[in-house]
Amino acid sequence: MIDPEVLRKAQLIMLDMLIEFDALCKKHELRYWLDSGSLLGAVRHQGFIPWDDDIDLSMPLEDYNKFLLIAESELSDEIFFQTSQSDPSFKFDYIKLRSKKAEIVEFHEKDQAIKYHQGIFVDIFPMLAIENSEANEKLYDRTLAEIRDVSAISLHTPKGTNNPVKRAALIASLKEQHLGWQNTQSKVIYGGEMPDVAASFEFKEVFPLSTLEFEGLSFPTPKNPSHYLNAIYSFDYRQVPPPHQRIIHAHSIDFNDYLQ
Repeated sequence: MIDPEVLRKAQLIMLDMLIEFDALCKKHELRYWLDSGSLLGAVRHQGFIPWDDDIDLSMPLEDYNKFLLIAESELSDEIFFQTSQSDPSFKFDYIKLRSKKAEIVEFHEKDQAIKYHQGIFVDIFPMLAIENSEANEKLYDRTLAEIRDVSAISLHTPKGTNNPVKRAALIASLKEQHLGWQNTQSKVIYGGEMPDVAASFEFKEVFPLSTLEFEGLSFPTPKNPSHYLNAIYSFDYRQVPPPHQRIIHAHSIDFNDYLQ
């Protein structure tokens, strides 16, 4: 179990990364929003879920692609911009912003010879808009299930087998369904880069984006956070779960104090 003071120190470092990311997005007029546990934290706690050890963000595909082009040259020296290109040992397809101030070992990494950068992180996921139809919903669920099967082992894909060639083809097949952002009747979905959750959202419940307080600051969120969270979680997200159900990724967190 991570000491609460250690976790809080790590959360504040991640908050600094979020603030820097937010400033870059404003500078370049890029859209993003708090997602998953970070959105839940904003709604229920006005900040981090007390036991959460990462930040989750989503971006429309076009904004995500623009961020890929500017991130490495514009992020500060305190952040490592992690992709499968910048860190070839990293076996995942989405972006992570990794702090150089602290390292995290997640439970699935424990006792493994990890070669990729392990700084505490902010996850960034690309989002698509597809035609709102039952056939597309089934196709999406099926494709995400296939992607999970060929994804590297992680907390959420414990039985995955890393097959980047097949995974790339499946991800590309989802991109072919992307309509852009003019059709307000579409469904918003996660791109296959992040295979963990096969949730979909009504366009009009996501856009136009709103804001919520997170750690005393204001950050973008989906227009209707309740709709978004109900689509992700099968439980009543408004209720604080009992201690035995409070999931944490981290096995350990260590600080590079000379960088503090």
